[in-house]
Amino acid sequence: MIKKLAILASLVATPLAADDHVPAATDDSLAAQVSEERLRADMDKIVSFGTRHTLSSQTDPKRGIGAAVNWALDEFRRIGTGCDDCLEVQSVERVIESDGRRIPQPTLVRNAVAIQRGTERPNEVIIVQGHYDSRVTDPLNGTDDAPGANDDGSGSVMILEASRILSKQQYPSTIIYALLTGEEQGLYGARILADWVEEQGMTVKAVLNNDMIGNSCGSDGVCDAKHVRVFSEGPRADSTEQLRARQRRFGGENDMPGRNLARWLGDLAQANPDGMQVRQIWRTDRMGRGGDQIPFLDKGYPAIRIAVSVEDYEHQHQDLRTENGIKYGDTVDEIDFDYLTRSSQFNVRALHRLAKAPMPPVVTADAAVRVDTALEWDAVPGADRYVIKARRTDESYWRGVLPNGTKGEDIRSAIPATGASKIELAVPLRGDDWLLGVAACTGSYCSPVSSAVPGGAFAPVAKAADND
Repeated sequence: MIKKLAILASLVATPLAADDHVPAATDDSLAAQVSEERLRADMDKIVSFGTRHTLSSQTDPKRGIGAAVNWALDEFRRIGTGCDDCLEVQSVERVIESDGRRIPQPTLVRNAVAIQRGTERPNEVIIVQGHYDSRVTDPLNGTDDAPGANDDGSGSVMILEASRILSKQQYPSTIIYALLTGEEQGLYGARILADWVEEQGMTVKAVLNNDMIGNSCGSDGVCDAKHVRVFSEGPRADSTEQLRARQRRFGGENDMPGRNLARWLGDLAQANPDGMQVRQIWRTDRMGRGGDQIPFLDKGYPAIRIAVSVEDYEHQHQDLRTENGIKYGDTVDEIDFDYLTRSSQFNVRALHRLAKAPMPPVVTADAAVRVDTALEWDAVPGADRYVIKARRTDESYWRGVLPNGTKGEDIRSAIPATGASKIELAVPLRGDDWLLGVAACTGSYCSPVSSAVPGGAFAPVAKAADND
């Protein structure tokens, strides 16, 4: 049965802020549990392995990547004992053959992974990840000390702390906590995990890649302790010639799922003005560089990178040394633990809300040769209502309140779920001039907006095409 909802009468426009934000007490109570003391203790522990270089020892019980991954797996298991073994802990791994560049001989790449299964939709997953390996100046040097405190011990300790806090909760969706290795050698750990997720047939709602979230001052002395940067993809990495042709005709170049996930994170930050704020960086990663979100983007999964606001190049990818009075090396004493604590709190808030919210719907729009826009989407499991959002084509962010219609009508923002398998909605805005999107909500928890444009679905392009 198709439920048709035509909004053509005058209705009171409803601000979306109340629909979009989790009640402050819920978010605050979880974020408040982040412990700077535990972050410091975990950082001291992982730095104590000397080096976590992917080419370092796999067998030494105290030094190298093998000992470090073993400890992380044991720590996930210990955390799991506090929630009746709610975490499925495993080493997602593969032997990488020599690539002639940064893997000179066959090398085992192991990721420490803990899975907190969702109670209602266990196949629907949010992944929070950081890379666990470290390096010095020479990317092939697997012997010298490489503390890797900020890059990326900071992301790693945050993930451990998030698992301690959130594993005590139950969520409809699954959360995967992942400490990846092989990043500095060519994003190998992320490729292994992305392949594994695909093999499991999982539906990926979001990938939050945290890489360097622990310092607040840059090499030039510029400091910014108030923001993290969120990097998001523009054109989809898994785009096809057919999709590019459709986007050329129908638009939406700034509306891919990673970009809408980044907007959602920005809204989350604004809802907590005393917490960490977001600077949107609308490119896949930093100029000429990359991170572990990229293998997931390559497969069409919505993924972003969270990173420090300003980078300190003397304290990343450097041999430990002092030259001309300048100290080099990625050491613990260069970490701003207050900044790291607030970055961790931001992630906890985001994971909590994403795991509570339904999947974003797959929305299509028809506005050709008409004065309104017809939206259509299939009902989303777990949703009790849908929120419509709009912005003009030259605007960057979704409007908090829907605009007046073309004939002066206000548009209702919230559409209740009625049990129908499909929703059709006529919005009195000209599709030539407006971009429209839909978020799926349950209670106070709303998904990121899914834009009604070609390629806007939170699913790989090939899979979305199969469902058309």
